[in-house]
Amino acid sequence: MRLLARHAIQLLRQENGGGGAGVRQKATTGYLKLAQALEPEKPIQQVERKNSPLTDTFGRHHTYLRISLTERCNLRCDYCMPAEGVPLQPKANLLTTEEILRLARIFVEQGVRKIRLTGGEPTVRRDIVEIVAQMKALPQLEHVGITTNGLVLTRMLLPLQRAGLDSLNISLDTLQRDRFEKITRRKGWERVIAGIDLAVQLGYRPKVNCVLMRDFNEDEICDFVEFTKDRPVDVRFIEYMPFSGNKWHTERLISYKDTVEAIRKKWPEFEALPNGPNDTSKAYAVPGFKGQVGFITSMTEHFCGTCNRLRLTADGNIKVCLFGNKEFSLRDAMRREDITEEQLVDLIGAAVQRKKKQHAGAAPHPHPHFLLNHMTHPARMQLQLRNCSHLTHVNAQGKAQMVDVGDKASSTRLARAEATVQVGEKLTRLIAANEIAKGDVLTVAQLAGILGAKRTSDLIPLCHNISLSSVKVKATLHESSQSVRLDASVRCSGQTGVEMEALTAVSIAALTVYDMCKAVSHDICITNIRLLSKSGGKRDFQRLEETQPEID
Repeated sequence: MRLLARHAIQLLRQENGGGGAGVRQKATTGYLKLAQALEPEKPIQQVERKNSPLTDTFGRHHTYLRISLTERCNLRCDYCMPAEGVPLQPKANLLTTEEILRLARIFVEQGVRKIRLTGGEPTVRRDIVEIVAQMKALPQLEHVGITTNGLVLTRMLLPLQRAGLDSLNISLDTLQRDRFEKITRRKGWERVIAGIDLAVQLGYRPKVNCVLMRDFNEDEICDFVEFTKDRPVDVRFIEYMPFSGNKWHTERLISYKDTVEAIRKKWPEFEALPNGPNDTSKAYAVPGFKGQVGFITSMTEHFCGTCNRLRLTADGNIKVCLFGNKEFSLRDAMRREDITEEQLVDLIGAAVQRKKKQHAGAAPHPHPHFLLNHMTHPARMQLQLRNCSHLTHVNAQGKAQMVDVGDKASSTRLARAEATVQVGEKLTRLIAANEIAKGDVLTVAQLAGILGAKRTSDLIPLCHNISLSSVKVKATLHESSQSVRLDASVRCSGQTGVEMEALTAVSIAALTVYDMCKAVSHDICITNIRLLSKSGGKRDFQRLEETQPEID
């Protein structure tokens, strides 16, 4: 079982001149030094916790970021996906390596000190070693870890360690080969065990994540504890979290207290250990054993009050809670040319500010390894997707704000809009004869549209107060269609567009037509309010379906 691990150790010792001591320290010189040499030095900035965008409304400061590098996996666990796999998103929807590293840097600059790389299965990425090295080169980042199924650790762990990898978590639900193959639909149990032994011999203290399920592996509880006798590993029992739509049932949950009770029947001296302030696992150990046991009590005793974790999905959504369904697309925001890095930080802050005090414990949730690795397959997670990338009018506290256009270039801005008011046969005849009691409908509507354009910022809260150089409104009666056609053209020289002014002009003019005519009939319909064209900014627009009339 340990032949692969021993062989890898021998290779590493040969590479380091035959020395046995300090293997891990010597192994961290390759990619890490290269990355640090290429990274320009930056002054270390201390993040003020109180004002950080990573501090939520309950005072929780988030210093731990989990980044999903991929949706793909080299196993087919039956609690996670069907045997044939699941549909994957197009590559263009996923974060590029450059985008992952940029977001990692931004989060670190805001206060993140620990990053864990997950998937899918992160080791299926060809550039996983380079990603680790680049992250370790970030001056303020203290820790880079990985969560893996361990299938290729005997091949990947040495280069990962050279790149600077600090820790690893390995998902393993059984110590029996046949059970492993049944649940994962793949062979490779021996390689996973060898990977754990290699990690130990390289100086790591790996965490082994085991989901306990009644009628599946509850008979292995003591075997997993025994696994810590001669290995300095941290076996962490995770409470099974059932969810609708698969074959598992809620009665298969084995609680933390039941598990402790089962262990103490064999080891009465099984004792609790001190825990850190942000630990999700309750630590225990059998005195004299090299390793320890932990309990992640997601179902029976949540740990939301001390949660300091954020998650970034493979397609660039930030999740502030593992169990929440709210996501904010950082990918879409990054890919917009008009979004600054400061605004990107504001979006992150807005997401953190919306984090709830605790997750909804009664809601059904996916299997824990699915959650821990945070796969984001569209066929299964579609209801959770939410595109919140266009929040340019929201600050870090989630409050509305006006966009600062001070840095934009000044240019001539022009916009045209139209609206139609269907008035019917009788009103068409009266308007044509100028016999409406309130006066000249077309002239009053034209004046009202001009005034409306000039008062747009008073009517629409986040519009800028613009100095307009020209407002033209034309009201035309079309007797054949029994309608009034309203056209507006607005111009200014400035730093923001005037399409809202043009649309306001035709809207107010249309409402004025209604007001002038309602004494005769309420059978009036305002339709077709739309922008015809805009120019002078970054994104010009021209409606092509019909020729626009000229406005004198």
